[in-house]
Amino acid sequence: MANRQYEVGSVVEMKKGHPCGENRWEVIRLGMDIRLKCTGCGRVVTLPRQKFEKMLKKIL
Repeated sequence: MANRQYEVGSVVEMKKGHPCGENRWEVIRLGMDIRLKCTGCGRVVTLPRQKFEKMLKKIL
């Protein structure tokens, strides 16, 4: 998965949807952890990079 190209501002689709019904997230911070903002409700979550890459479905 090292060839995946995402950066701050990228919109990504995750395998599992958010409880609000949306499964698209905007990347707002990169580092050891990835901070994501739900495009549906605006909720911000932080995931470890390894878990994020495992749950990532595609980059939009």
